Order: sequence, then structure tokens, then C-alpha cells
Amino acid sequence: MRTTMDIPDPVYRELKSDAALKGRSVKELILLRVTSPAREAAATRRKIKFPAIKAKNPGSLKLGPEGVYEYIPFP
Repeated sequence: MRTTMDIPDPVYRELKSDAALKGRSVKELILLRVTSPAREAAATRRKIKFPAIKAKNPGSLKLGPEGVYEYIPFP
């Protein structure tokens, strides 16, 4: 299917630049972004830092289902 859409010049220049850097056509880049928004978003997300529980002997802390509440406050 063929369609026409208006893309503002600055946005198109950025798309064209990204496509050239990735060795793809603008069409391929748009299709990738439209068909896989979750993958595109995941690539731009920062890593999540989980809370760390400090222990005197790392790797020796054994927590049961109730023990975690002693170290991490829950609402």
C-alpha cells in the first residue's frame, strides 16, 4: 500500500541522517519504528538500578518470603 504524509523538514533531516548512519533507507527506518515501538523504546531506556542489600558476607544472606520485609520497606 502506498500513502503520502507530510513530515516537517527538521524531522525528515533527522530521519535521513539516522537512516544513513544505520545503512538503511528512510522507508526501512520508518517501518522499523512503526512495527516495533517496544524494541525502539527499549533501546533508548536506561538500565534500572535495583536496591542492594549489604551483607557482611556477600552471597550468604538467605531471605525467605517474610525476611525481605526486614530489609526493604514496603508501603
